[in-house]
Amino acid sequence: MGNGKFTADFGKTADDYARHRAGYPDWLFERLMRRGLARPGMRALDLATGTGYLARGLAQRGLGVTGIDIAPDMMTAAKALDAAQGLSIDYIVGQAEATGLPAENFDLVTAACCWHWFDRPKASAEALRLLKPGGWLLICAQNWFPLGDNVVARTEAIVQQHNPKWPFGGLDGMTPVAVRDLRAAGFQSIESFSVDFEIPYTHEGWRGRMRASAGVSGSLAPEQVKAFDEELAGMMAREFPQQPLPVTHCLYAAFGRKG
Repeated sequence: MGNGKFTADFGKTADDYARHRAGYPDWLFERLMRRGLARPGMRALDLATGTGYLARGLAQRGLGVTGIDIAPDMMTAAKALDAAQGLSIDYIVGQAEATGLPAENFDLVTAACCWHWFDRPKASAEALRLLKPGGWLLICAQNWFPLGDNVVARTEAIVQQHNPKWPFGGLDGMTPVAVRDLRAAGFQSIESFSVDFEIPYTHEGWRGRMRASAGVSGSLAPEQVKAFDEELAGMMAREFPQQPLPVTHCLYAAFGRKG
């Protein structure tokens, strides 16, 4: 099922999300194209598209892309980022579990860094309905990786201090969950993979990335966000003065084909 009682308003994070969240690496899209999940001329639907980071990567490679999200402010930010790159993506307000879109209308449905927010069986069934026969559902995420006392682990500890209800600290096990969900929904040819790599952040960039998270601006009052940001800035100046700072991430993906 979904994430339980914890909720967040990502509309409040749109500015920081658009400015500071790292996009998906080119090698992810190249890998998807080699596997046959994406190619020019395909129609793709990006669930919970946010500011469109995955959607833009697909549009850059010649796919016709629609993004759907419950947060209009996020998609407004997405349109500005699209325009800066000369891209055209359609955006609609709606839910992943009940999009209201026609059946068998897409070659690819994607869910990036959002699957844990959904009622997963309903979202799986809706994706299956939307896909053409032979189409693919891709579930993926690009998560920071807490390890020992690295900057991620130290940052997560500060988030927990300011927001004890935040449930998403630590690298989660979404790939096995996604594989089970794909199998339960009846998808075929299921595969998964994960890759660890580093994304460089300035101190300002990492602070902005963290403000954009569900556990900070998405669920805290403005004065709490300010207190968090000040504590994070102080910790980084003392313990991680290097700039840019390499931040370890894990990108994982699972995908399956509609029979």
